[in-house]
Amino acid sequence: MSGLSGRAAIAGIGATEFSKASGRSELQLSVEAVRAALADCGLTAADVDGLTTFTMDTSSEIAVARELGIPELRFFSRINYGGGAACATVQQAAMAVATGVADVVVCYRGFNERSESRFGQFSLAAATQVNTNGLDNAWSYPMGLGTPAATVAMQARRYMHEYGATSEDFGRVAVADRRHAATNPAAFFFERPITLEDHQSSRMIVDPLHLLDCCQESDGAVALVVVSAERARDLPQTPAVVTAAAQGSGRDQFVMTSYYRDDIGIPEMGVVGRELWRQSGLTPDDVPMAILYDHFTPYVLMQLEELGFCGRGEAPGFIADGAIEVGGRLPLNTHGGQLGEAYIHGMNGIAEAVRQLRGTSVNPVEAEHVLVTAGTGVPTSGLVLSR
Repeated sequence: MSGLSGRAAIAGIGATEFSKASGRSELQLSVEAVRAALADCGLTAADVDGLTTFTMDTSSEIAVARELGIPELRFFSRINYGGGAACATVQQAAMAVATGVADVVVCYRGFNERSESRFGQFSLAAATQVNTNGLDNAWSYPMGLGTPAATVAMQARRYMHEYGATSEDFGRVAVADRRHAATNPAAFFFERPITLEDHQSSRMIVDPLHLLDCCQESDGAVALVVVSAERARDLPQTPAVVTAAAQGSGRDQFVMTSYYRDDIGIPEMGVVGRELWRQSGLTPDDVPMAILYDHFTPYVLMQLEELGFCGRGEAPGFIADGAIEVGGRLPLNTHGGQLGEAYIHGMNGIAEAVRQLRGTSVNPVEAEHVLVTAGTGVPTSGLVLSR
């Protein structure tokens, strides 16, 4: 086990409603979520001395601190690479708390990703940003490869070619997510399950990805309060202990366009998985459920393989017959995931893992440990949270 294991915990979670038009600023959303998370664990803004978020977040740490009335910050950090940052915000917070750099660190992410800046559309800004990520994107964006769906479609088609996977295999992920969302009142698709036939008949976005292979565009915010494991035991909620926290980048890594590698899969998630198992001393057999980042369905199958739940090319068989639904061998995304609940860059998935460990999920699974992953196709991160 690592020196970090067991020394920090998520003690509070909070969120706004998830919508397609929030009607307020991204800063307002983040502040609301942080207030809710602090109230959840019985702390106040005066207790907070650290904040972590994504480099993509538009609300600076000092702005959030001002609006909340946080008196001083001793720690603040931001993580790059879009959705790949989600679990790493908790990792940064846990390291700060475990080393005494800060006492109460809040991780937050808030955006109007449907009503304001739609990540799913072609973005000139992504190819013209003044950094090497912009330079990398400049090779492919002028050729039309300029949306997340387009980049994932390249890898999905290669996966289908190499392993015989089908669009129906991808669709089973969407069906499972939407079935879980249908019983989650907080989900945008509450009471709206789909069938495999619905998936197959949904319009094509970028071959082979149908509309229902693609996550939502959402407005909303999520916040997580991280404190020492010792302090968490004295707070009102059952703590979700950080048993392992990892980041990973693979060989010859690009952001969403790592097409020059011999392995066109997602080896960066393999880096994360090996580190999570090393830190925790656990194996895939010890984890009865998982929250896998599901911005696009093909990457869920690839993650199962990289994390060691099944062999390379075996995920289509692994998920057959309801295996990833509640009651199956490995339920995934019991909140509905980003396809069914909301797309909040993976932060809502971490909150669901906490609810599972507390026993308050609307789709409960008996679990002592929950694996959570962040964005795929980019440098990424992961967590093992434990009761």
